[in-house]
Amino acid sequence: MGTSTWNDPGHASGSILACLALLLPFGGTALAEDKASDPLRIELNRIEASGDNCRTYFLIDNQKGEGWTSLKLDLFALDTEGVAAKRLAVEVGPVPRRKTLIKLFDFPGLACTRVGRVLLNDVLTCEGASAAREECLSAIETASKVDSVSFVK
Repeated sequence: MGTSTWNDPGHASGSILACLALLLPFGGTALAEDKASDPLRIELNRIEASGDNCRTYFLIDNQKGEGWTSLKLDLFALDTEGVAAKRLAVEVGPVPRRKTLIKLFDFPGLACTRVGRVLLNDVLTCEGASAAREECLSAIETASKVDSVSFVK
């Protein structure tokens, strides 16, 4: 009778390593999906009159995602009737990893009482994040703390 090798010390570890080697490509994919699923959260936090302008406060929450060296957004202020009132291109970067920031931007010549919604129309520049510029818009999650003004994309 031959001897069994199923309980030899080297045999079991070889089988385990072989199984792990088969799973490695899937583990890398899962890690990449986790990174991609961590959105950059941008919240319209506050608005206030600043002379003839409407000053907006945006809270940028990047507690879970990668750092961004540049992130330029194309924003539209829509009036209370849904008509585009002002367009603004703003640079919110750099946005470090595991950091929350507040950025202020003015919509010139627009009274805050006329603003009904702010639209994140597009991402003009996206550098430093793991996603391509075309994918950056989908990597951003929008929200608003202002009851009378929504922030959408």
